[in-house]
Amino acid sequence: MSGNTFGHLFRVTSFGESHGPAIGCVIDGVPPGIPLSADDIQPFLDKRRPGQSKHVTQRKEPDRVEILSGVFDGVATGAPIGLLIANEDARSKDYGDIKDKFRPGHADYTYFKKYGVRDYRGGGRSSARETAMRVAAGAVARKILGGSVNIRGALVQIGPHGVDRGAWDWDQVSANPFFCPDKAAAGVWESYLDEIRKSGSSIGAVVEVTASGVPAGLGAPVFDRLDADLAKALMSIPAVKGVEIGAGFAASELTGPENADGIRAGKDGPEFLSNNAGGTLGGISSGQDIVARFAVKPTSSVSIPQKTINAKGENVEIAAKGRHDPCIGIRAVPVGEAMVALVLADHLLRHKAQCGA
Repeated sequence: MSGNTFGHLFRVTSFGESHGPAIGCVIDGVPPGIPLSADDIQPFLDKRRPGQSKHVTQRKEPDRVEILSGVFDGVATGAPIGLLIANEDARSKDYGDIKDKFRPGHADYTYFKKYGVRDYRGGGRSSARETAMRVAAGAVARKILGGSVNIRGALVQIGPHGVDRGAWDWDQVSANPFFCPDKAAAGVWESYLDEIRKSGSSIGAVVEVTASGVPAGLGAPVFDRLDADLAKALMSIPAVKGVEIGAGFAASELTGPENADGIRAGKDGPEFLSNNAGGTLGGISSGQDIVARFAVKPTSSVSIPQKTINAKGENVEIAAKGRHDPCIGIRAVPVGEAMVALVLADHLLRHKAQCGA
């Protein structure tokens, strides 16, 4: 199986399955001398960790990260950094009834057609369990970016219910189980998700990630555009079905003057009058906030019976058992932050390699 490595100079290769003994990753390209410990990584994993509220899967995984290599006396040595997280609460028996059935909306059918075999226990390699390693690697990427770059994510929509941007408060993101920047919207989501969960169904969501303090000049023209790499990074997250940068699809409704971000001279350099471009121009960072949003589909595993086929091609019905997120968009917030961090760290190292600063 190919396609398990992301990045150019900052490269992350992940491994492991949902119900295997562990998941892990190897990170290449971390400059030597950067202070690094498990305590730098664990807070980000704790944000993604399952079982923290009734609105996410009740799988109880502590997600404690172990650094296997590449760190000595508290600093990175320049060698590959190996990270490992044990799987401690897998219940493979929950999937015994569906081992010969293809779950609609999952990768079961396509994995079987491509490889001729599939791990039916929670989806194996296709499971979102793998994203824990992205979050761990993203924490390392943040160390490369330094404290001047601030990457923050928030859930801005669940189903048809969006946030009031006039009430946006970043402090609220850590004050509720939804990473919601709008206190009133979080209250609406609470009751709405209760209804979704009790009905045995699921719902989609939209996540927004903002990176502030990104220097101008990251990215490269044509095929290695910063926004293109961000789009690929976010689209690679399981269940993501759409990505937009800045104004995104709303730009199609604007005129040229409305969409163009005017520039004026400021005390400390140029000042942009708006940010419809989402912090990139010609695929290169402008120094403005990087703003990206991605749409997450509803969880495909639901207890409501669905039509499908089995490995013999026969028509059957399937109803998921086990523990599943009624809205996987919630725990996608720290994953989105991590993928933005991976892209920015990689492009920062590539920029320094070519331009020297």
